[in-house]
Amino acid sequence: MSCYCLRSIFDICMKNTYLLINFLTVFFPVILSFDKRVRFFQSWKYIFPGLLITGLVFLFWDYLFTVYGVWSFNPNYVIGVYFLNLPLEEILFFITVPFACIFIYECLNYYIRPDVLRTLSSYITYALMGLCVLLLGLFYEKVYSLITFGLLLLILLLAQFIVKVSFLSRFYLAYLVSLIPFYVVNGLLTSIPVVMYNNDENMSFRVGTIPFEDHFYSMAMLLLNIMFFEYFRKRSAK
Repeated sequence: MSCYCLRSIFDICMKNTYLLINFLTVFFPVILSFDKRVRFFQSWKYIFPGLLITGLVFLFWDYLFTVYGVWSFNPNYVIGVYFLNLPLEEILFFITVPFACIFIYECLNYYIRPDVLRTLSSYITYALMGLCVLLLGLFYEKVYSLITFGLLLLILLLAQFIVKVSFLSRFYLAYLVSLIPFYVVNGLLTSIPVVMYNNDENMSFRVGTIPFEDHFYSMAMLLLNIMFFEYFRKRSAK
């Protein structure tokens, strides 16, 4: 009887793996949002409009990637609720991860007042643009590579030359710090694996078990979210 119960518990945990990863991703940022110094909960209302807009953009690509076999989801680790071929957990991913990263961004803005990357910001931006152009030229036949590097290049051009945002240096610092949970979360998703990548549609180069493109895909998603976050916050202030 005890073996049966343990087996049942194991099966339940396994089916809820992706859901649990989402929960743990957002758990501490939500709890720590009520810190008396940062008071991140007061900024929640500026986050969700951007989450909706950015989420729709990336879910569109996510849906196409699933349809065309760029990646797929292991049915053993999702609860089985799907919308347009996407498991519920994948949709939640585009809420929990940006929320957690914006939390990191805001905490760093509060606790690290000197803009330590300010003088390097433009160089970083141009280097990223150049790298995106180079990788686009080398891997344009790979769907995931093409969309990822192309999308990041467009967002960087928008941020640097059209919107002319003033917080790119702060974003780069937040992105570097966010790589710590990024390697934990994406490492779990790709090593278990919950998400299975088709190497025919990417560079076939991985950092551990994480496709190299994931770093740039994450940067594009987070930058767009923070651009909307700052936009809605400034609009409210005015």
